[in-house]
Amino acid sequence: MASTALPMTAPQDHARDLPYNARIANAIGYVAEHYQEQPSLEEMAGAANLSPFHFQRVFKRWAGVSPKRFLQYVTLAHAKRLLVEDASVLDAALAAGLSGPSRLHDLFVNCEAMTPGEFKALGYRLVIRWGLHDGPLGRVLLGVTERGICWLSFVTADEATVIDEFQREWQGATLVRDQATTADYVRRGFELAERSRAPLPLLLRGTNFQIKVWEALLRIPFGQVVSYQAIADAVGQPRAARAVGAAVGRNNISWLIPCHRVILSTGLIHNYRWGAAQKRKLLTLESALAKAVLVADAA
Repeated sequence: MASTALPMTAPQDHARDLPYNARIANAIGYVAEHYQEQPSLEEMAGAANLSPFHFQRVFKRWAGVSPKRFLQYVTLAHAKRLLVEDASVLDAALAAGLSGPSRLHDLFVNCEAMTPGEFKALGYRLVIRWGLHDGPLGRVLLGVTERGICWLSFVTADEATVIDEFQREWQGATLVRDQATTADYVRRGFELAERSRAPLPLLLRGTNFQIKVWEALLRIPFGQVVSYQAIADAVGQPRAARAVGAAVGRNNISWLIPCHRVILSTGLIHNYRWGAAQKRKLLTLESALAKAVLVADAA
């Protein structure tokens, strides 16, 4: 399969060729790595290779908050501070059956688990339509069946490696590349400023224990983090924190099943299937937007 990667050029030329989604992803990644330096609007716009005026408009249209406000909401101690109350946060979310109190926090998904027979068959008789897309949080590979999204991975390695992993996971299925169909699911999955009210269906393939862990992940509020131990307690297996970590790592549907919201009890961000840098980017974005919504709700 031919690579769709852009040819090697000077950094500024490469950035100029990127679509807006990829440019915003670059800017968010830049803020996640450099927020302690309090970069200017010009510096953030430079990471996206856009003029400050154009960057401000594009960023706010996607995120619902200005770049300057986004930077203000990002704080150094956010993850560790949230962990102090991780158990109560998760318990409250589980009890309420909700992922958060505001429109931004609501991740509208419907989950269906495969039967044990389907699990063993590696997708036999399933038709999976898949595509590669540039999203505002980075390039992704998405796979969807008639029953829902079954795969969403960030392309943090070369595309051939990511495609091979996807094909091995679903080697029993019929795989059809369909950019038009998958583009709509990517758009809906990454909408934040105006999230669609229509539920996104997910098709889960895992053991009973893994599915219990993934369902617990769905109840972690947007912008919050919890420890592996808190998830183990939530699924009724308090001595299974290590097994929880393994189940979190086996999640095939990034972002929508938010495995990035689980971190070590020390506050360390590591061990993300798509890389620690990508995990920091996601948590930085969620932290900033969650705070923006809380401020707006209180106004």
